[in-house]
Amino acid sequence: MKRLTLSSLLALSLLAGCSSTDEIVPDIPPSELYQEAQVSLNEGSWNTAIERLEALDSRYPFGAYSEQVQLDLIYVYYKNDDLALGEATIDRFMRMNPGHPEMDWVLYMRGLTNMAQDRSFLHDLLNVDRSDRDPEPSRRAFSDFRRLLDRYPNSEYAADAQKRMVALKNRLADYELATADFYVRREAWIAVINRCQELQRDFPDTLAAKKSLPLMLKAYEELKLDVPAERTRELIQLNES
Repeated sequence: MKRLTLSSLLALSLLAGCSSTDEIVPDIPPSELYQEAQVSLNEGSWNTAIERLEALDSRYPFGAYSEQVQLDLIYVYYKNDDLALGEATIDRFMRMNPGHPEMDWVLYMRGLTNMAQDRSFLHDLLNVDRSDRDPEPSRRAFSDFRRLLDRYPNSEYAADAQKRMVALKNRLADYELATADFYVRREAWIAVINRCQELQRDFPDTLAAKKSLPLMLKAYEELKLDVPAERTRELIQLNES
């Protein structure tokens, strides 16, 4: 008996996946398939909705439902926590439909999708502090919401985007503070000062900026820099009053 190679196994798995999809999604007219997808969406049956919408997207990429199918996929991927697929679909839609009338919603969903990638269900469940985790998804989300506000200031999604930007700003500031604290524990005093200065410059109205002042003071004291240390003590007193 011949041994199956890795490429053979991959080919078999792909064929199995295709055949199972064909069994799940019947070969019916696009209007009926779209109606089935809408029923699943309304019922919150995300997996079934995804199967129907993906079938429409692959079988009729330039059909009458093409744009709406992609918009529905953006939403259902987000609801089903398929965030990477959602982001890829958003980027494709923005590239293919730059002037679409619902572009404000697409940008809003891009922000939500990126924001959702900066979390962990287990961490949320256990109330674990995640401030030291790389906040790159939050940076992207902040940028998405800012683009939304710049391009569509009167959008119905603008107010919510603005509120989310406040939360994201605090998330990014907390990461900078956690990084400064990391350098304190390693007695990298120049790095502490640089990080605290960046935090105070970029996020001056956050609690993290206030908390960074004692870290910066300690760094100045360790380096025997009396003048900036005194200025930092004055800033601490001002923030305590």
